[in-house]
Amino acid sequence: MGDSVDLSARITEVVPDSPAATADVRVGDVVALVNDRPIRDIIEWHHQVDEAHVSLRLDRGGMLVDVEVEKQPGEPLGVSIASAVFDRVQTCDNHCSFCFIYQLPKGLRRSLYLKDDDYRLSFLFGNFTTLTRFTEMDLERVIDQALSPLHVSIHDADPWGRAEMLRNERGAMSLRWLRTLLDNGTNVRGQVVLCPGVNDGDVLERTLAGILDEYAELDAVAVVPLGLSRFNPEASLRVHSAAEARIAVEIVDKWREISRQVVGHPMFWASDELYLLADKAMPGAADYGDFPMYEDGVGIVASFREEFAGRRSSVTGPTSGFFASVDGATPSGYRSERAPANPAGDTGLRPVRVQIAQRTGSTTKGRIGILTGEYAAPVIEELVGNRNVTVIPVRNDFFGGNTAVAGLMVGADIARVITEHPEIDEFLLPDVCLSEGRFLDGSTLADLGANVTVVPTDGASLRRILDRSL
Repeated sequence: MGDSVDLSARITEVVPDSPAATADVRVGDVVALVNDRPIRDIIEWHHQVDEAHVSLRLDRGGMLVDVEVEKQPGEPLGVSIASAVFDRVQTCDNHCSFCFIYQLPKGLRRSLYLKDDDYRLSFLFGNFTTLTRFTEMDLERVIDQALSPLHVSIHDADPWGRAEMLRNERGAMSLRWLRTLLDNGTNVRGQVVLCPGVNDGDVLERTLAGILDEYAELDAVAVVPLGLSRFNPEASLRVHSAAEARIAVEIVDKWREISRQVVGHPMFWASDELYLLADKAMPGAADYGDFPMYEDGVGIVASFREEFAGRRSSVTGPTSGFFASVDGATPSGYRSERAPANPAGDTGLRPVRVQIAQRTGSTTKGRIGILTGEYAAPVIEELVGNRNVTVIPVRNDFFGGNTAVAGLMVGADIARVITEHPEIDEFLLPDVCLSEGRFLDGSTLADLGANVTVVPTDGASLRRILDRSL
């Protein structure tokens, strides 16, 4: 099942007829030097291999081999690497009670338990960093290489309130790095994980006011509800009530309008999940602009509706999926490029992930079942209308708690639901719950024992599949 965490620059794929293939670069080679330089991560790798002439020193089964690659400047080298970070991942030394890593069951693959606080993974995958381990050297590199956008967890604008939530005294002072990043023109997006009775209500009001006062240059801030699994070890944590969710949404909506007046654009966004919990109408697609917090669950429903209806010329997502940063680092795992000024944008460092539909059985014209999380089910049901389609919410027994998003669906729960619907001829499954062909519980599509089509997680792709199948 591949339960180890490979942090080496190991080549996992060589594209046929590519410059790397022509130069005899092989799968399994480990990159030791690029242009006579050791490289720490995929960011440095892409900067180095962007040149017309690339010198590689490769460890091939314990033997060092020097390879010279000739290509056009900017032309892709034609390889995939096993990891995004080749040196030690900057791990998290916070002990947040609400951290989902602490809520995972035992026995999953090791990569899923890696708790990072690495600004590089924030840039590459949209992971949120608290900046408690950020250093002057990190700052220099972010500025010099224009690594933007970065994503920063704020949670509470009060220094000691934040430190208490992180269970780390450095959390009281680490937002000074946020101020410095903004002063140097780095695009930063923020997040507040809302814990009932901890940082909601009056604390949330104070936090949003403090952010607007101290960090007005932030691109956007997402407010997301606490997620709890049945393995949560913290007895004091609980899920939001509908009334609490409504209050939170009203606070965020109010401060979004205040921020629009103060800085000229809406800064604060409640996640779709929070609106669903509150049973309140979400903003329309036009209100979300370019969907800056899409990957944090903000505006996905609005975008999906527009894509399904054909009112958007391009899809907003898809997102990179849960734990993508530690569960494979091929180019298809990097986040799409959204910052035109980013020097990595011309090197193929962050291309859009594309996954064509995959079928495990034969194509049918019979009854279709759309498998999705409990949160998304009513939204999709509303869209598909009277088609010969059944929308099937997958109750997440594996994680339990309030886990209800499509990205956390696992094979065991999906297989259970499939057996409950023998009338379905073909099941459609969103690709966001798969990473390298595996679900989070380690199972694969073959374990489902049914005719399953994997479709990209956007409204346009679902509409195309339905129009072709019905």
